[in-house]
Amino acid sequence: MKVMTKNFGEIEIEDSKVIHFQGGIIGFPELTEFTLLHDEEKGKDAGIHWLQSLQEPAFAMPVMDPLLVVPDYNPSVEDELLKPLGELTAENLLVMVTVTVPSDLTKMSVNLQGPIVINADNRKACQVIVEGEGYVVKYPIYEILKAKKAGE
Repeated sequence: MKVMTKNFGEIEIEDSKVIHFQGGIIGFPELTEFTLLHDEEKGKDAGIHWLQSLQEPAFAMPVMDPLLVVPDYNPSVEDELLKPLGELTAENLLVMVTVTVPSDLTKMSVNLQGPIVINADNRKACQVIVEGEGYVVKYPIYEILKAKKAGE
């Protein structure tokens, strides 16, 4: 399928790369089909990826693996919320968090309270809200990323 996007121009997406969010994502319940894109120059190991809507070309959210900035990230999520995704295992579980990139990059943050959970085998996904005070909506990451880059 060909999709015209605001950030990446026209892209071709294989059916096997379509991620289905049964109930949409928080704030956008009507958007149910996405794909994960990354900067071709940096490859799949790049820290930030894009969750690109296949229904709304202008909608792409920066996302990243939370373990890159919080190595012990392991929120507790009710099994009931994850049931629609099918059987999750260590091999097929993919967790991403949304990244906020304001004009002042030093205020860049990730949302640890609203992770996106993806079953890589069947490409079903959902965004959940983590209960409790352990994880915040705006976790600052600029200094962490800067330190990692300096160490590479």
